[in-house]
Amino acid sequence: MKRLQACILGGVVAVVAGAGAAPAAALQESWSDGGEAGGPGCAALPTHHQLEVALASARAQSNGGFNLDMWGSIVNRDGVVCAVAFTGSNRAQQWPGSRAIAAQKANTANAFSLPGLALSTANLYAPTQPGGTLFGLQESNPVDPQVAYHGPAAAFGQEDDPMVGHRIGGINVFGGGLGLYNAKKELIGAIGVSGDTSCADHNISWRTRHTLQLDYVPAGVSAKGDDNINYQGLVAVPSLANDFSQPICKIAGIDTVSAISAALPAVRK
Repeated sequence: MKRLQACILGGVVAVVAGAGAAPAAALQESWSDGGEAGGPGCAALPTHHQLEVALASARAQSNGGFNLDMWGSIVNRDGVVCAVAFTGSNRAQQWPGSRAIAAQKANTANAFSLPGLALSTANLYAPTQPGGTLFGLQESNPVDPQVAYHGPAAAFGQEDDPMVGHRIGGINVFGGGLGLYNAKKELIGAIGVSGDTSCADHNISWRTRHTLQLDYVPAGVSAKGDDNINYQGLVAVPSLANDFSQPICKIAGIDTVSAISAALPAVRK
């Protein structure tokens, strides 16, 4: 990207010694997805630093969750991870499992958004429940564990995070993933955020996208016609919004989040 102007939750892959050089070489070759940081696959998207700054700004606001530190990830239109960042002082300050979930959310929002219709991961909750029209979707594109858990943990969330440049895969069906639309209304990838309740994740992801100026959303299934979260019990029944809704993330039975989601910055036109 040109520099900007002015409730929740492993896998381990074992490589058997002596399996032969050819399979290993093929695996390494499969990682070369053309999305290395700064490469052509990621050039139109935020850098690691831009993601880190925008994510920290969003996390610092009131988001209706437990006020936890977050992981954020960006993928390009081909599902290749371009950046991974976190908001805490080090990688241990966020749920470790949320690193892969953030990338999974980004992959989902990218995979099921279109140039003319944005679907957030929060929008996919209701239709993927048993009896829903998309039930089973979350099993359709599994996370690649070799990408998710490869490399030194010391690099997780850094500019050289081992996921960068590779396709993570995965489908996630609760809040935190959003398509990225530039000022030309082009769908160029997606962002995923994880580390708190899924409703707070959605709010932080939304604010991060807004700061990055990649929220020129063409249309969506929310009550306002964008990709905002639809809360069950607050939207009309029957309605399109209810068909693509998710539960309110109450804490001790109290709704501290829906009003925040309703007051999020409007998408750009």
